[in-house]
Amino acid sequence: MIQSLHLRNFKCFENQSVTFAPLTLLSGLNGMGKSSVLQALLLLRQSYHQGALPDTGLALNGDLVNIGTGKDALYEYAEDDAVSFNLQWTDGSASQWIFEYNPEADVLNLASEPVSSEIIVRPLFADDFQYLHAERLGPRVFSEKSDFQVRQKRRLGTRGQYAVDFLATFGRQIKSLEGTAHPKAVSAELFDQTEAWLGEITPGTRLRLVEHPDRDLISLRYAFLTGREAGSDYGATNTGFGLSYTLPVLVAVLSAKPGALLLFENPESHLHPKGQAKMGELMARAASCGIQIVVETHSDHVLNGIRVAVRKGLLPPDSVCLHFFERRADIAHSEIISPIMDRNGRIDRWPDGFFDEWDKSLEALLMPMED
Repeated sequence: MIQSLHLRNFKCFENQSVTFAPLTLLSGLNGMGKSSVLQALLLLRQSYHQGALPDTGLALNGDLVNIGTGKDALYEYAEDDAVSFNLQWTDGSASQWIFEYNPEADVLNLASEPVSSEIIVRPLFADDFQYLHAERLGPRVFSEKSDFQVRQKRRLGTRGQYAVDFLATFGRQIKSLEGTAHPKAVSAELFDQTEAWLGEITPGTRLRLVEHPDRDLISLRYAFLTGREAGSDYGATNTGFGLSYTLPVLVAVLSAKPGALLLFENPESHLHPKGQAKMGELMARAASCGIQIVVETHSDHVLNGIRVAVRKGLLPPDSVCLHFFERRADIAHSEIISPIMDRNGRIDRWPDGFFDEWDKSLEALLMPMED
């Protein structure tokens, strides 16, 4: 697993270390650098799969992330023309990359020694990896199919565009881990587990997959239990937006094996509060099974779902890292505050802006009315 990432002269970071745990939450106001941490990891993976690493450079644009040119990647007030990433792994080893700055180039040349080829076996570079962008695909009448991305690489697509095809292909082949098993699922198979966890969003949800071989497309349809029987099924565009938007996240978590690395941006999008809390619980359960998850989130409900999971003993508190990103008016770079969670799910400090808007709003509502 990743233990820490040190960023130097990258975007809004001058000289910053970020620690990781099996479950890591990145939070903060918009534009404070949360996405930049994920982008650093994605750039390394992207560069390796484009052939730029281990010995050529950093590919700033590709399937996973698009930064632009070197001018967009370098910290604005950098004192020297170099961008560097240093990864520490939980086995005690380290990997460092230093890249030469070129304001017009979309590949920054490697200035340090190439990292050992052994690095490619780690999930950041290997197959046990999924990344889901914040801008995922919502409900669609038809979903894409891909033999290469799904059947060969087992990818869901950065926007979850292959999640339905993945579920149709592996829904009866992959079994979810015992630690992530939903108590109401009829089996450990991925399809049944996905259906059960979707039931936390809309109770009684049932899935039906319809192949369209003449068009090389597939449709996802939903039905809902009324009593003991499911009613008529509906196309994805005629059901709640949250079901389709959440599906790729559930499939990614429930199909992952120990040692996998999952990166999620805003997995709570379009979910009601209970669904968001359950999403936090599911990610905590997955982290307890040896899956590493890094989440960018704005949801206090996701955080509270994790806190409750820790309190219930589903995940040790030291398996959670919380990072709050901020930038003060008197400094040019972003800084990170990292509250600590105890075994009761309590957090030792709440910096201003760290999931505290509910308290601020409640305080304002309780203030005496002005005449």
